[in-house]
Amino acid sequence: MTTPTRALLLAILLIMTTAPRARSADLLVYFGNELDKPDTGIFLSHFNTDTGSLSPPVLNVQASKPGYFVIDPTGRFLYAANATSKFDGQSSGALSAYSIDRATGQLTLINQVPSGGANPVFVVLDAGASHVLTANYTGASISAFALRPDGGIGQRTAFQQFSGHSVNPDRQKQAHPHSIYVDPTNRFVLVPDLGQDKVFVFRYDGQSGTLVPNDPPYGSVAPGAGPRHLAFHPNGRWVYVVDEMGGTVTRFNWNSDTGALTDPQATVITPPDFKGLNTSGEVRIDSAGKFLYASNRGPDDIAVFSIDPQSGDLTFLQRVPTMGKMPRYFIIDPTGRWLLQCNHDGYNVVIFKIDPQTGMLTQNGDPVTVPNPYCAQFLLPSPAR
Repeated sequence: MTTPTRALLLAILLIMTTAPRARSADLLVYFGNELDKPDTGIFLSHFNTDTGSLSPPVLNVQASKPGYFVIDPTGRFLYAANATSKFDGQSSGALSAYSIDRATGQLTLINQVPSGGANPVFVVLDAGASHVLTANYTGASISAFALRPDGGIGQRTAFQQFSGHSVNPDRQKQAHPHSIYVDPTNRFVLVPDLGQDKVFVFRYDGQSGTLVPNDPPYGSVAPGAGPRHLAFHPNGRWVYVVDEMGGTVTRFNWNSDTGALTDPQATVITPPDFKGLNTSGEVRIDSAGKFLYASNRGPDDIAVFSIDPQSGDLTFLQRVPTMGKMPRYFIIDPTGRWLLQCNHDGYNVVIFKIDPQTGMLTQNGDPVTVPNPYCAQFLLPSPAR
């Protein structure tokens, strides 16, 4: 080997061993909506985790009102709740299963099934991704379905019909389960019911996909508060519920052995000087369990709170405008550095940078136009192991 060649090889080796390892800064992110038009459905964008930039969305697959959806841990399948009132001749919405081409993000429909009730607004997978569960808002019911080996939705394994009402004569004439969650132990399912001011708890069997009312069967929020979505704290001791009508976040003590929700404590998240109608939207906790984020639809803002590590109490830190109307849903990216806010009526998504030390948000770049964004989910760069 000549001296110049040897020198060149040594230089290349030096670069390979001293340069930082390359990592993928580009993630695919899907957006759903509740539109029912020929040119709408699930959209796909690229998100750069280094710069916080989002590419203009492109229609990936046409679908009817795919408002909320989840991606399985392997990144091979996507499950959407189609928030319709009629499907296949029934008074029901639908659940749709899609396969994902991991190279391109392209979705291909596998199958659709009736959701068990009208207007399914939420869908979740259990810990083993063996079952998919949904909450039917107008149908006042929840359902669970087994998943087939090919990723399709199979036999229904559980169904629970809700009945009851609460104090608001306009919004709470009947039960309205607004979301559904499998707890971190995979032994319980929690269902915030906006129409009854209760968060119902069911015992869940991950093998059979069955649901049985727990004892105690629920925790209650303030009358007229209207529980919507919730978040488990990483320490497993607390559950935080965003109350759509009350403009509050209610913290419960959570017992993962008995499934009991106790000692509700409500914190106001609405601006103190706001006089109009507010319907709070979403709640999230950072992965370290230090900060809580909640959105308000009315003042159109995100409220930021710190979480006391001993008591779970919330302390107000910041309020930022969402730069768009009706901030319905937001998500924190896998790096924990960015928050993506879906402004439903603003037809845009706004990116905020998260300060890891203070939890504070700073708007990053201009809003990106997205048709009627309802939900967002990231496709992780590699399958979970």
